[in-house]
Amino acid sequence: MEIMTLSVSRPEFLSKVPSCDPAAVRVAVLMGGDSSERQVSLMSGREVSRALRAVGFQVTDVDLKPSEVDRLASLPVDVAFIALHGRFGEDGTLQRRLDEMGILYVGSGSAAGRTAMDKARAKEKFVLARIATPAWRVVRRGDAASARVAYETLGPAVVTKPLDDGSSIGVTLVDSWPQYESGLAEVFRTREAALVETRIRGRELTVGVLHTEGLPIVEIVPRQQFYNYEAKYFDEGTAYVLNPELPPGASARVRQAAVAGHRALGCRDFSRVDIMLDESGTHWVLEVNTIPGFTTHSLLPKSASGAGIDFSSLCRYIVELALLRGRRRVAGKSRERSRRA
Repeated sequence: MEIMTLSVSRPEFLSKVPSCDPAAVRVAVLMGGDSSERQVSLMSGREVSRALRAVGFQVTDVDLKPSEVDRLASLPVDVAFIALHGRFGEDGTLQRRLDEMGILYVGSGSAAGRTAMDKARAKEKFVLARIATPAWRVVRRGDAASARVAYETLGPAVVTKPLDDGSSIGVTLVDSWPQYESGLAEVFRTREAALVETRIRGRELTVGVLHTEGLPIVEIVPRQQFYNYEAKYFDEGTAYVLNPELPPGASARVRQAAVAGHRALGCRDFSRVDIMLDESGTHWVLEVNTIPGFTTHSLLPKSASGAGIDFSSLCRYIVELALLRGRRRVAGKSRERSRRA
């Protein structure tokens, strides 16, 4: 990915976010981990590190394993940029530990990360917020009766996926009982629970959310059967259409749904929301990614580019949003001490 300098004009929706002096800010880019998405995380972290260095931040790269979190306490850092995908980094665990250590970090907090990572829990939040999401059931390993009921209720066209994984790892598109059994077996190789979801046929869309704004839509046109792990990170034949032509009014509704999904889970700073648009024009929110990819194939940077935000600027704005939250936290504590005095 080409690294560019900070855009001359800051987007209007970020006008109240103070600009920082990058040379005075120490950023630890946390990457790696030990989840199934480790390699993707390393790619994301390296891209973020290059981008932040390009605009002058003091950057330390940290390949972080769950057992090594305590060493962050001795690291000179003003803000941590979390680029860990999957378990530990994206499920709220790392965020909780950083909160306990008093380390400021970018992105959503522990509770939002935990909710977003549990696909069924997230969908419950969508329903409460009146956001359309495909019907679903959870099937656990060894529960044949539940598996049969889920298929009879939602099938024959369903999607099976791990309840708590990302990057489309372990996802199977199903059109028959044998495919369904195979899809569940794929999930249960590494997980105890699967999400079985009604399969929506239509256009695959994704929307980045930055601060309070839904960024331009990106349509995904994979060469693979669907936008799987290979299509996401390695297949150069995957096509991305920025600001695709949609039915009248659909673009605004899709972006509004993305922001609504982001808010329903209590997310902050940034996220990426995956949506299916069916032939009837209904937009179905599939999930919210609280730490989306930051690789050359990743969709949040593509979405941001449609708003005139280059990759380095995106990373910088994300750091600045965290710094603003940190300043407000300090100010709040100061006011509380004054009231008690």
